[in-house]
Amino acid sequence: MRELDKVLIIAEAGVNHNGDLNVAKELIEVASNAGVDFVKFQTFKAADLVTKKADQAEYQKKNSGNNSGSQFDMLRKLELSHDDHTELMAYAKVRGIQFFSTAFDVKGLNYLNEIGFTHFKIPSGEITNYPYLERLAAIGKPVILSTGMADMAEISDALKVLQKGIEKKNITILHCNTEYPTPMEDVNLKAMISIKEAFDIEIGYSDHTLGIEVPIAAVSLGAKVIEKHFTLDRNLPGPDHRASLEPNELKAMVQSIRNIEKAISGDGIKKPSKSELKNKDIARKSLHLSRDIAKGTIIDELDLIPLRPGNGISPMEWDSIIGKKAIRNLTSFQLLRLSDLE
Repeated sequence: MRELDKVLIIAEAGVNHNGDLNVAKELIEVASNAGVDFVKFQTFKAADLVTKKADQAEYQKKNSGNNSGSQFDMLRKLELSHDDHTELMAYAKVRGIQFFSTAFDVKGLNYLNEIGFTHFKIPSGEITNYPYLERLAAIGKPVILSTGMADMAEISDALKVLQKGIEKKNITILHCNTEYPTPMEDVNLKAMISIKEAFDIEIGYSDHTLGIEVPIAAVSLGAKVIEKHFTLDRNLPGPDHRASLEPNELKAMVQSIRNIEKAISGDGIKKPSKSELKNKDIARKSLHLSRDIAKGTIIDELDLIPLRPGNGISPMEWDSIIGKKAIRNLTSFQLLRLSDLE
């Protein structure tokens, strides 16, 4: 699913294609250019997902600019057909990126399984959908579970169902907050650590904040999967555009995460690195003479001064040098060596 010790980055196109296949392809191009691992869409039929009278969430009304439409009307325009899936999967392959999608019901899971999906993403809203979780357990393939709106007991309950058919090593739990955009004070990134400690499981983070700081911080705290919405333009109409990254931001996030991966990949042993060893003598100091010294002089504090370079006696040997005798004449600012002393 992912390279060992490499953070899996999922660029969530979601429904930001606005029902336009050409826009969906542009999103795939952007994700490919940014260097993410997966570009993810959503697989659903509005009729199987929501009643015709279900109201939109407040963020959906605000972000889409439509205060009167139902969820059903909004989602029906954002469905992807089988032909759409086939075309987008083929295009993603051409662009060298893996196509991914989230299903929201059992029919969707069966469909994604039939077209060859090797792993599945559970959206936050389905964490309490028992038939959905049970079907995933029966399929038995690796899953990524988002936990927006959930508490620890609900995560535990979902895990029990999934583990009927999926080994824990094949389950990743994403900390998440289901508000678009998520206020910084509601992120509670420490909860990701709590999840790892409570369930001894691989963790990640699905981000809905503005900007790229929080997913980068999540990686530094041990996230192995990062999911982030992106769009061609945050000003486009639609429920998720406002809480999504634009192309340059997505690319910057990926580059930053890859840098953080390198920065935290060491063995944890504090020692000079290969790259800094060449600077050791230049940056450190060694003992030099502060004045001319005649042969036979007993060295005292006033005779010594720490100066760069550091290729002589370490100033940490200060006390052991005091009281030694000079065996030759020495000059001011000369590098002191043990061979100069008796």
